[in-house]
Parts: sequence; C-alpha cells; structure tokens
Amino acid sequence: MAEPVHVGIVGLGRWARVLTRAAKKSDAIKIMAGFSRSEEKREAFTRDTGIPTTPDLKSLLADPSIRGVILTVPNEQHLPVAAEVAKAGKHVYTEKPIASTLEDGLAIAALEKEHGITVTVGHSARLMAGVRRIREAIDAGELGRVALIEANFSNERALELTPQTWRWYKHRAPGGPLSQLAIHMFDLVHYIGGEISQASSIASKLSPVGAEVDDQSLTLLKFQDGKVAYVGSSWTAPGIFSLRVFGSKGLMHYEIDFGVWDTPDEIHKSSSLYIQRGKDGFGKREVLQDSESDMFRVELELFAESCRSGRGNELSADNGNVAVACVYAALQSIESNGQLVKLADVMAAARARAGEGDRHVA
Repeated sequence: MAEPVHVGIVGLGRWARVLTRAAKKSDAIKIMAGFSRSEEKREAFTRDTGIPTTPDLKSLLADPSIRGVILTVPNEQHLPVAAEVAKAGKHVYTEKPIASTLEDGLAIAALEKEHGITVTVGHSARLMAGVRRIREAIDAGELGRVALIEANFSNERALELTPQTWRWYKHRAPGGPLSQLAIHMFDLVHYIGGEISQASSIASKLSPVGAEVDDQSLTLLKFQDGKVAYVGSSWTAPGIFSLRVFGSKGLMHYEIDFGVWDTPDEIHKSSSLYIQRGKDGFGKREVLQDSESDMFRVELELFAESCRSGRGNELSADNGNVAVACVYAALQSIESNGQLVKLADVMAAARARAGEGDRHVA
C-alpha cells in the first residue's frame, strides 16, 4: 500500500477539526501540521488533535514533505492563501465556496496553470452514497429522460443570528441561505443534470431577529438540454437536505437528517432513498438501502490522489465556479424581480471585472 500523502491545514476552527477527524479515518492522507494566526487556536488544535502547528505559514510551506494544503480559512481569504500555497508548489484544497467572489474563484482556477498545481473544492455533497446511486440510475437509463430536479437544503440558522455573527451581514453572506446552503445544491444539480444555462430567483426576509440578509430563497434553473430544476432554501425551518429527480420512466428521492451532517458515516442510518417506477403511483415504489459512506473522507482522498498524480478531480475549480456563478445569477435575478439571467453573461462579466482588478462581492 502506498504511503499516505502528507498535507498541511490552514485555519484551525471547528471545520478544521471535522476534516481532521475524516483524514484520520483514511490511509490515503495524513495531516502533518497546521497553522492559524491565532496562537490560542494553534494551541487548542494541537491539544485536541495531537497535530503540531507552525508559528507562520512560511514555515509550513517550507516543509518539502507536505504536498498539499487544506484551507478552512474564511471565504474572503481563500484567494490570498491559495496563491501563497500554489506559489510554494503545493496543491490546494479549499472549503466551498471556492471564493467569496466569482472573480476570486476564477483567479484561484488560474493558479493551476500558473503554478502547475491542482485545486480541489469541498463540494462534498455530490459524494454522498444516495446522490451517487441516483446518478448511477440516470446513467443506466433507469429513470428515462430526466426532465425535472427538485433540491432543498434548509435549516434554522437565521433564527440564531446576532450582529456579532458574520452571517448577519449582507456583504458577507449575500442572499443568506442562497450563498450558504443553496450553493451546495447548485453543485449537486450541476452534477446530476449537466450544464446550467439560466437562473431566476426570488427571496424574502421573514426571521424576527432583524438580520440584514434574506432568509428565504427559491431559485429556478434551466439546463442547456431543456430540463429544469428548483433549488429551495429556508433559513427558518428545521434542517433538511433533499433531492428528487423526475424522469420519463421513474423518479428517485433522497433525503437525509441535517443533524448528522458533521458525522457523514452515520447518514445512512436515518436517510430515505427510494425509486418509483411506471404508472402505478406508489404501487411500484421501491425503498432502497442507502450505503454507508463518508463524503468528507472521500473528498480528502480525492485531494490526496490529485497531490500524488498532479491530475485534477471532479471537485474542480471550474465546477466550484459554476456553483458561485449560480449564486451571482440568482442575486442578479432577485434585484431584477425574478428575471432570467444567463450564466454565460455572469461568467463573462466576472472575467471582465477580474481583468480590470475589480473584485466586488455581488
């Protein structure tokens, strides 16, 4: 068996611990060192995980045994930290979204050619066993021609917001659940349905706490081949993550308990997965056993393989930027009372702004 790929991790908050737990379950990857600007966080991370830390990023990047770096820093820091990592010749993993702006996301994608490294983006939801089962059914023709996709990712986060939390503010969490939850589903429907051409969206603010951000989001997507999708997200409701795909021969439904999101190896214990075939209503509905999987371990193993081979994987920067472009298109649509917005126009505008050095958040 090959030796595990040695990596570092930058940003040592709660999510760093979730990914560290996932990495410890794998023989393919090993986190050797961590870094945070906060000495308190460095000490706490070592105490909790047993992994040593370095006093600065330069020291971590100087270690020749480290082939890649996991970034769990705030979204607006993804580009500057990724640029430092890539400049050192290390492969990059960023949490989703790839960046806080589409211009930054495109700049991160460009690091691959500029420095000969790969970029992996943590859109892990597409790696869940139930989602893979639906994609397998589509590829095998079990569902016939897919025409409609419904996706919903909701939780009660807006009921807990305070002015001390960054998600309170519109410029840091544009669209509220749109940029925090629905972005997962944009990548998911892209994976399931193919190329997305247009988006239309509406939003509302109903939480009593008074935050700047909207807390209800509904986006309609149209794909290049004509199929359509709905992506909904409520920030004032009990947590749910659901996907339903409608085809000419059958439909499939997958739903998980949001309460086990941080422990993905337990998702299969409470998830719901079924296929409904033909014209007999529930008569031919078949409940399927969801398989045990761990989307966080799998995404880190994809990253490890990219570090080892120098080849990209499906959690690519380009796919990450499509998800951000969907958020941008939805935000533009909200500002124009729900008009359809072309993703190609959003991408072209972002490339133009990037060329002009303008990196404003949408």
